[in-house]
Amino acid sequence: MNNIDWFSNPVNKGPVSRIVLERIKEALISKEIKPGDYLPSESELAKGFGVGKSSIREAIKMLEAMGVVEIKRGQGTMICEQPSANTIDSLLFQFLIQKSEIQDIVDLRAMFEIAYTIMAMDCASKEDIKEIEKTIIDFEDKINKGEQSPKDDLKFHYTILNSTHNPYVIRIGESILQLFKNSINKSVIQTPQWALEDHKKIFEAFCKKDSEGIRNSINSSLNRWKENL
Repeated sequence: MNNIDWFSNPVNKGPVSRIVLERIKEALISKEIKPGDYLPSESELAKGFGVGKSSIREAIKMLEAMGVVEIKRGQGTMICEQPSANTIDSLLFQFLIQKSEIQDIVDLRAMFEIAYTIMAMDCASKEDIKEIEKTIIDFEDKINKGEQSPKDDLKFHYTILNSTHNPYVIRIGESILQLFKNSINKSVIQTPQWALEDHKKIFEAFCKKDSEGIRNSINSSLNRWKENL
C-alpha cells in the first residue's frame, strides 16, 4: 500500500467506529486502498484517526462481518479480493426491514428481472442456455412427482442471473431474489404449473432473443405472483 494519507486525519464527532468504517469505505471508493491491500495496524489506525483502539477494533469487526476484510493471523487485516460466501448480506436485511407497499416490491422485481434477463439474453453462452433449459426440465419432473420446492423455481432465475456474467448484477440480484423466497414458496405449492408455464414462456422468448417477449412474459408472471404477496 503506497498511500496512507486516507487515515492520517482525525475523525469528526459522531459514532467513532462508524466514522472509521466510512473513512475506509471512502478510501476504497477513491482507490487509495484496494482489494488485496493490508490495512495499517490497529495502533497506526488509532493514531492516524485520533481514536481509541477499541473503536478501530469495532470498525474492523463490522467490516469482517460484511465480508470486506479478512483477518490473517501474523499478517494483519487484508481487504478481501472477492466477497465471501459467508458474508452477511446487509442489503437483504435493509430490504427486509424497509417499509413498503406491495406494488413497490412488484415494481422492483419487474424492473430488475426484466433488465437482467435481457442482459443475460445477450451474454449467455450455449452452455448457459443448456443450464437454463435443464432447470425447466428438472422443475417439471419435480412437479410431476409432487416434490417441487422453492429451490427448483429459484434455480431458473439464478441460472439466468448468472448468465449475465456481471458480478455486480449477480450480487444485487441474489439479494433481491432472496427477498421473494417466501412468496415464491406459496406459488410453487399452490400453482406450480403456472410457474412452470411462465418459465417456459420466458425461456422461449430468451432463445428467440425477443426482448419484448421477455418483458411481456415476465410481467404476466409477476401479475400472478403478486397474488401471493
